[in-house]
This record gives sequence, C-alpha cells and structure tokens, in this order.
Amino acid sequence: MKPRSHIPRATYRLQLNRDFTFAQATAIVPYLSALGISHCYVSPCLKARAGSMHGYDIVDHDSLNPEIGSPEDFDRFVTTLHEHGMGLILDIVPNHMGVMGSDNSWWLDVLENGQSSVYAGFFDIDWHPLKDELHGKVLIPVLHDHYGAVLESGELKLVFHHERGEFDVSYRNHRFPVDPREYPRILQHCTDALAAKLGAQNPDLLEFQSLITAFGHLPGRREASSDRIAERNRDKEIDKRRLVELCARSQEIATCILGAVDRINGNPAAPASFEELHELIKAQTFRLANWRVASDDINYRRFFDTNDLAGICVENETVFQATHRLVLGLMADGKVDGLRIDHPDGLYNPRQYFERLNSSIALAAKNSGNRSHYVVIEKILTGAERLPAEWPVCGTTGYDFANLVNGVFVEPSAAMSLDRTYRTFIDEEIDIDDLAYRCRKLIIRVALVSELNVLANQIAKIALSKRHTCDFTLNSLRDALTEVVASFPVYRTYVTSSGVSDTDVRYIRSAIASAKWRSPAADASIFDFVGEVLLTRIAEGQDPTYQNAVTTFAMKFQQFTSPVMAKGLEDTAFYRYNRLVSLNDVGSLLHRFGTTTLEFHLANQERLGSWPHTMVATSTHDSKRSEDVRARINVLSEISRQWKARVREWKRFNRNHRRLVNNKPAPSPNDEYLLYQTLVGAWPSEPLNDTDDWKIFCERIENYVLKAIREAKQNTSWINRNTEYETAVSSFVGTLLNPSAGHRFLDDFVPFQRRVARIGLWNSLSQTLLKLTCPGVPDIYQGNDLWDFSLVDPDNRRPVDYVRRQQMLESIRVWGNDPDALSIGRLLETPEDGRLKIYLIWRTLCLRQQQPDLFQEGEYLPLAVEGAKANHVVAFARKFGTTRALVVVPRLVAGLLNDIDLPPIGPRIWDDTHVLLPFRSCSEKCRNAFTGEVLDLQKTDEYAKIGVSKALAEFPVALCLLD
Repeated sequence: MKPRSHIPRATYRLQLNRDFTFAQATAIVPYLSALGISHCYVSPCLKARAGSMHGYDIVDHDSLNPEIGSPEDFDRFVTTLHEHGMGLILDIVPNHMGVMGSDNSWWLDVLENGQSSVYAGFFDIDWHPLKDELHGKVLIPVLHDHYGAVLESGELKLVFHHERGEFDVSYRNHRFPVDPREYPRILQHCTDALAAKLGAQNPDLLEFQSLITAFGHLPGRREASSDRIAERNRDKEIDKRRLVELCARSQEIATCILGAVDRINGNPAAPASFEELHELIKAQTFRLANWRVASDDINYRRFFDTNDLAGICVENETVFQATHRLVLGLMADGKVDGLRIDHPDGLYNPRQYFERLNSSIALAAKNSGNRSHYVVIEKILTGAERLPAEWPVCGTTGYDFANLVNGVFVEPSAAMSLDRTYRTFIDEEIDIDDLAYRCRKLIIRVALVSELNVLANQIAKIALSKRHTCDFTLNSLRDALTEVVASFPVYRTYVTSSGVSDTDVRYIRSAIASAKWRSPAADASIFDFVGEVLLTRIAEGQDPTYQNAVTTFAMKFQQFTSPVMAKGLEDTAFYRYNRLVSLNDVGSLLHRFGTTTLEFHLANQERLGSWPHTMVATSTHDSKRSEDVRARINVLSEISRQWKARVREWKRFNRNHRRLVNNKPAPSPNDEYLLYQTLVGAWPSEPLNDTDDWKIFCERIENYVLKAIREAKQNTSWINRNTEYETAVSSFVGTLLNPSAGHRFLDDFVPFQRRVARIGLWNSLSQTLLKLTCPGVPDIYQGNDLWDFSLVDPDNRRPVDYVRRQQMLESIRVWGNDPDALSIGRLLETPEDGRLKIYLIWRTLCLRQQQPDLFQEGEYLPLAVEGAKANHVVAFARKFGTTRALVVVPRLVAGLLNDIDLPPIGPRIWDDTHVLLPFRSCSEKCRNAFTGEVLDLQKTDEYAKIGVSKALAEFPVALCLLD
C-alpha cells in the first residue's frame, strides 16, 4: 500500500448517483491511479431524496445514500483507494437540507410539533412573520392549485397509520403530520358509536376516552419552556404507543377511527363536506399553499429559490454536531481525507463554521492518530475579491482559476468587433451594468421577495425603536433594501459581532452609493441608515438588545445577497448577454474580456504565496460549459471577421424557420445568437453517422436551449412557461439539425465548425497543461480526461465511457514512458480522438508524482518571451531547490495557422521566438516530458534561452525538466 499525502497531487471529481454508485467508482480506481490521480473527489453521498442525481438534497446526515451503495460498498471503495495509495475528498452540504416529501424526520417533527419540536432550532424559520396568519406556522408551498380547489378536489387526505398511532395529511408524495394535541378532533367522532357498541364501561372504551383526554392535554406547540417541550415530546410518543396497542387489540376501535377519517375527508361532490378537514388543517403548524405563494410569503430560508431545500442553522453547536457526526466519524476512521464545503456563503457566520469544523476535525484526528486533513470551499470570488486570509481552509474549489485561465485564450483586441457583431445581430444595445442590476432586481421581485420581506420587517423594527429613525416606513425600507442588494458588488460580506473588515466597508459603501444614485426616493437619508446598520456602527454605545438586533440583521442580510447574486447574475444575466458565451461562467465578470499573460502570471504568484493548495479547476459540475466547449468558442475572438460573416449568413439562411409568437420572432435574435455559439462549442468531435447520433445530439441541444431561455426569463421562464415560444424554438433547433432537410445551413456551418474545433483542441491542450503545472491542486471533472463537449447540468452528468478511457491509457502506457517521434506523430494524426489530452494528463501527473515538492511548494517564475510570436506564448518555470521545470504553451494560434489543420509546432510557426530562462547555473540541456527529446539551451552570461520552435518541435505544448 502506497502512503498518501493529505495535500492532493491531483483530484478527480465523480458525480455519484443511482446510475454511478460506489461499486462503479471502485471499478475505475485502478484507472484513476494509473492516470496519476491521488484523490477521488466525490459529490455528496449522504442520504438524499430518492432519485436525486446530484446529492445536494440530503434528508439524513447520519447515513449514506442507499441508492449509491451500502456502508460495505463504501468501505470497499475506500479500501480500494487506499490499496492504490489514493485518498477520498467528500463534498458536504452544511447550508440546507431536502424537505417536503416524507423522508426528512427532522422536518416532519417540526411540522408536527412547531416551535416545541426538538428540531425547531435546526431550521432557519421565521416564526413571527408579517402575516399574523403565519405566526407559529410554516408555509408549505407545494400545492399545484389554490388551496381551496385542491382541498375540494379530495387530493388532501387525512390518513391514519394504525401501526404508528399517528395521523397525517397526505398530498401526492408529501406527508404532513397532524399535531397530536389535535387528535381529539378526529377521535371524538368515535365516542358515541363505540359506547353504543362496546358498552360505557368497556375497558378499551375507557382507555380510548383516556387517550382523547391525554392528547388534548399535551403542552401546546408554542411552549418555550424546555421542561414543557420535553414533556410534550415524551408524552405524545407514549400516547401514540397506547393508541397502537389499543387498535391492535380492538378491531372495533380501529375500524371506527378509519370511518371517522373517511367522513372527515369529505366528498368532492359536496364541497361543504370538507369544512371539518379544512378546520383540522388550519389548526396545524403547516399552512398548505399553492407553490406560487412561495415567492411572497414563505417564512423559512431556502437554498436560493428552491422550496424543497430548507436552510439549516449550522451556527448552532447542536445542529453542527448533528449534521457532521457521520462525516467526522469517517474522517476519524481515516476513510475520508478531505472535505469540499458547498455554498459557504449561505451560512450565517462562515468563519465561525470553518473554525468549528477545523477544530472538530483536529479532535477527531487526534483521537484516531490521523492528523492531516484538506478542506476547500465553494467560494465564488468576483473580480479583485480575495479569500479572507484568516479562514482556516486550504482554498477554494477553483472557479477563480477556471475564469483566469480561460481568459488567456481570448483575444482582448476583439472585444469591440464582437460587440458590434452582437449588437447588429440582436439589434439592441446592452448596458452590462444595467443588465446585471436589472437581473438582480428581477430575482428579488419574483423569486426571493419573501426573504426580502423578512429582512424589511427586521430593519423596520430597528428603525422604529429610535426616535431619529422611526419615520422610515416598512415600504420605504423594503424599497431601499431592494436597491442596495441589486447594487451589491460581490456575493456577500462577512460582518460579525466582532467587527467589519475594511474590505467589507468598501463593498457596503459602494452598494449604498450605487443605490442612492439609482433610486428615485426623495429622502436619500434612508440609504445612510441602511448603510450604518449594515456596518453595525449605528449600534455603537447602544443597549445590548439594540446591538443584537442590528448585528443579527446585518448577518442575515449577508445570507440574502449571495442567492440574489447567484440567481441574478449566473442564472439570468449570463443567459441574456451572449456576446461571447465562453466568458459567462461561475465567478466571471461580464465586463472582463480575456486575461493578459501578465495578469495570469501575477495571479499565479499570488496564489502560491497565499493559497498554495487551493484547487485549480477548468470544469466543474456547476460549469455552464465544459472546458473544451469554452476553448472552442474562445476561438471566435481570434476570427471575429469570419464569425461576423458566418452568423450573418446563417441568420439569412434560417429566416424561414423562425415563427412569430406575439408578433415577435421565435427564437429571438438573442436566443438564436446563443444557439449558434452553442453549436460551435458542443458539436461532436466524431462524425454524426446515423439517425440515432443526430437524434441524441439534437435532443441535447434542444434541452440545453430550453433551459437557457427559461433561465434568461425574457420570452419564457421556469415559473411561467410560454409553451408557444418554447415549441417554436424546439422546432427551429430540430430543423437546423435535420441532415435530411438539405438546407444550406449545415453545408456552411460544418466546415466552419470543424476549423474552429481543430484550433480549440490546441487551446484545450494548453489550458490543461497550465492547470496541471500552475500553483494549486489540479482538479479534473469526470470525463474531461478526454475531450468533453458537455453543456450545463444535467448535460454534464451524462454517463462517462471509462472502458474506452482505460483502453486508451493502457495502449499509451505501452510506449509512453519512452516516447518517440513516430508515436507522437500518430497522436497528432487524429487529435479528435482525445488521446492527446489523456496522454498529456498522464505524463504531467507522472512528473508531479516524481517531483511533488516542485509542484506543491516550488517557486513560480514567469518567463519572458522574445521574438515575433512572443504574444502567442505563455511560459513559466517552477523551481524547488536545484530542480526546475519549464512550461511552454501556445495561445491565440488561429492567425498563425492560416487555415491549415496542422498543429502549432516547429519553425514554420515559431521561427525566431525564444523563451528566456533566468538561470545561470543550470544544465545546458533539458528533457521534454512529452516527446522524450533532449533539448539544447543557448546560454549567455545572464540567462539561458530556448527556441519555442525547439520546445514545440513535435508536440503542441512543452513540459521540460532541467536538472
């Protein structure tokens, strides 16, 4: 068994679900080990909602997901990893849980017992919302129609579970437990009939009557006393068991209860017969409602706007322990080596959570002797934002690197040209700042207004408590908060009772200033008030109650800005602004158009100094497009003139395939522009040979486009489907991708796409090598060990052909340890088959394995490039002690290749271009890891240099080791 390091050499992300289980993951461990992966990095594998394909809807933190496998299957997976010297990183979800349905026992307990539930404090519920009707209740927006209509249709059913002694209200796959204190409403229907049938002194009847009294005398759902809560939770279970026993020995009583339930359930032919069921439902903790009510009235924090994902209060020590018991146990047992923390920006106090997690892991490790751990967080950094240095984590999950490295392959000078092409095509001018603002405001207004109402209610109480602010009305405060959140420059700030950082002060003041500028409000002082509350300065010198109210509001506010940014920018604006869609991904800025080599080098140096073990990714399960799709679309920035000519022609070719919906073209010009870029990026690298191939691809594109136009929320949406528009768009896609139609579009598109795709391959190779050699821990998303042209989920969760990958790697390893020009030439003859990429990954990870210190701790040295093609090269060195590695990759090669399908190698391309090495004391030779060539260095008194034509003589990228 090989020893394993707690800092991964390279991770491989696997999406586990019922279609890819622990057993299947176990089967590919030998392949991943041979590839050079040190840690499997898996999606959440705790028990999730049945049928979950992603695992983020956990319903039980104390057990593994049975659809993925048994504990024994998990242990076999871990054992196999350890046998190959590999570790396991687990994705965990501390922010929310899956609710509704009938499988989350904590949630069901809250619905049964309200504020007296032992789990009431586990969920982030506002028990005192603006609506008096909802005080002490939880709004449950699951009904397909209005409550009254659903009730009178008979779809809400009272159910008696005789084996548990419990009553539920059921609706489709949902179960809503009835408050045991309300059981007498049901059971009293039986007393007279049972007395007549059994006799007034029958022992079972007396026990039945005693139970009615006992249930009726349970402490209420709003009890605050711990003793009364304990009494209720103890006695209700005792009384339920008594009812179970009574029904078991008296068939008459069981039958009578079922008859009562049947009468209460009413008859759809007689609407008045539902009155008693209605009154029973009104008396419960849950307030059943139409799903559309959620955006206005829901009173529990959700994950974004997803009603069946409820926020949990992991800042509560009890909740933390309950939700992390199993995971910490797995770490203590040495089965899990690291954690990925999902959505930390949803947490009330992220720093407190990281510190508590860190100390808990350390305690578990101390007890087990396994002292090392690796923790990364899904923190989305925007622009110049930096991860707080005091957080006890190893870094992020790599979205920041993905955007950085992707920009290296975008031609910055094409920004204006592509702007004009886009503007002309859609016949519209888009102000990026205004678009982002409007999209965030739209999300607040249509999806998250209930969360806004909670905040407005809180700050209104703060305002009312002081004479200088008591004139600020609830409505004006709600409007001011809307403007501030819609203007927020980052996902969130991290204000706590301990203070406010200078960085957060700048973000808050920026949002306040922007909100003031945009707002039509006559009294701008309301924004000053909001700003002082968010900075918590207004609480200085005030009484503890006021201070607590201000701090609580500021920290709750921070949990709101993150989902607004995510839904407004990532899931709305990114689908509306389609200038160059390869730049629209998680954490990217719409303003940013490409990355200079200087920016790239500076970011890498900063990462090495601050977060040397952060993940660096190029594709993730959250990516809007895979790395290889983006690499293709980036090429359009290099050939902007050709792109302009082609899309103009395609628009003309396809004008007869559009329809008019509400007197507007369907698809809209904006949606059509997105479609053409999507086809360029996602077109299969292998020919579509038969009808099934075309059908599968057409379905993928149609499903993607439908998701994209719903996310854009302009012509249709998830909430309000415009079926006529969607049908027209689907028809347009189907017509374009019908090879038997004989239309001009495919004849023109396919040759253009093939040319773009070939250049995109060289982009992808360069990008992959940069990821594997830059500071940080490289992460490979499942399937991206070969070319992968997946779009946003669920497209990127399609099955991966690991048999093909294993066979490819095995055949490459036969000759790959001693490569020669003939073998490399064969790879380059058919670059579309993906062997180039898997070969590059394998060889680079082999070198990382041989030189772990060089890549984990080694210096990062940007290298100057001189010559005519210097702008087309990125070069740097990694240095640890006397060991040095040289990395050289091409960029922006479309203009260099001049429509030739050959790779960007040799003197024909690179002639007089050289990389300068600032090493006086080094060997005069270096060995290329990909070709096996020994290359001569030219040396002067000050530096050595190597010709790019030599470094890239036989292979499109270079990784050379210098002794």
